[in-house]
Amino acid sequence: MNPLFGISLKVCSVVVFMAMAALIKATDGTVPAGQVVFFRSLFAIPIIVAWLLLRGQLREGLHTRNPLGHVWRGLCGTTAMGLGFAALALLPLPEVTAIGYAAPLLTVVFAAMFLGEEVRIFRIATVAMGLVGVLIILSPRLSGVSDGAIDNGEAFGAMLVLTGAVFSALAQVFVRKLVTAEKVTAIVFYFSLTATGISLITLPFGWVVPDARTAATLIAAGLLGGVGQVLLTSSYRYAHASVVAPFEYASMVLALLVGYFIFDEAPTLVVLAGAAIVVSAGILIIWRERQLGLERARQRQSMTPQG
Repeated sequence: MNPLFGISLKVCSVVVFMAMAALIKATDGTVPAGQVVFFRSLFAIPIIVAWLLLRGQLREGLHTRNPLGHVWRGLCGTTAMGLGFAALALLPLPEVTAIGYAAPLLTVVFAAMFLGEEVRIFRIATVAMGLVGVLIILSPRLSGVSDGAIDNGEAFGAMLVLTGAVFSALAQVFVRKLVTAEKVTAIVFYFSLTATGISLITLPFGWVVPDARTAATLIAAGLLGGVGQVLLTSSYRYAHASVVAPFEYASMVLALLVGYFIFDEAPTLVVLAGAAIVVSAGILIIWRERQLGLERARQRQSMTPQG
């Protein structure tokens, strides 16, 4: 274990994923979301395969005992990705990022519902706190549904992100089931593969022929997506999830900077306040999970025969 290196890899993955989101936003909605998912997934595959080859784990990374599980995870994850990409054309980047933080909160709820995980009062309270923060972020958009065309579009974008967060949380539930029997490398590879195939379903709904600049932007986004996934997965080899997970929220700072300096998007105080609440709730859940993990480790150690 090398926690500092693991944290560095995690932060690098956050930077790379934010660059990917910025590239997708730069296309300004000129390419349908399903087609964007196709580029994002297809061009991530060579990066992931090269990574597996370098680690000498290509055969292991392609082996699966639960292909149907990967399909279900792919359906949920691809839907979440497509909804998030569609929302980038309608909402400021910091707002999309902040609402997306609802996903790990909802994962706690769905894990209790579908996996039978125990949820104590502390996690219930922090999830409720986080969802209040999400509602604060959403409130200006939802209250302006009947005002004008622009407001209607932004309200629709907000609902796209929130729905995407729901599907992202469901995808994480499937991942939790998959990791009990599948290698992480297989989960990473087959998600890109299934997302590429599933995105083709949207082909009859109006794909376009992008110009050279847009095509290059989408290809770059896909390559960055692959690099980000490799960095993210590698970070968990060097540090426990509870150590690196809080650094996911560095994406909020990056989103604010990229939104302001590149897309001229100034966040409102409402968005900042709601984001602060959501981030605080997420960090509290991670902290609590770490404390429980340490407690369980101490209990196992005390039960181990000495001598």
